[in-house]
Amino acid sequence: SRYGPKMPLAVDCTAELIRCKVLDSSGRLKSHELILSYGLALVRFVNLITERKQKMVSIPLRQLAREVDIPVWVVDLRHELTHGKLPRLALCRKGCDVVLDWLRKMYWSRQLGNNLCEEDEDEEEEQEEVEANAELDSDAWE
Repeated sequence: SRYGPKMPLAVDCTAELIRCKVLDSSGRLKSHELILSYGLALVRFVNLITERKQKMVSIPLRQLAREVDIPVWVVDLRHELTHGKLPRLALCRKGCDVVLDWLRKMYWSRQLGNNLCEEDEDEEEEQEEVEANAELDSDAWE
């Protein structure tokens, strides 16, 4: 909410894909509605992630996807969703899972990794303080 309209793409995409999974597990939507929901989230993911790599010259989505390690079949799924016949719900669910895994590896793990490094440094400093205080306490006892 702090970012407002400047929400990081990965956060926005993750939220949409998780929303689809929650709607799916609720059992309230028909399969056609779920396909459209998953489809929109998957199309937005591919478009937004590859858009940043697009240069002045138009580069095919498949090539851009390969450059950022998005499976080509996800780009093909996006193409079917936007230009062809709607795919089966099972394929949309699989696409969602693959994309969420990609987001976890390429975005969320890196975010957590940075925080974990900072926490490790804090823990090392705290440990050094504890050891220094223990030495002071033992000196005081002597």
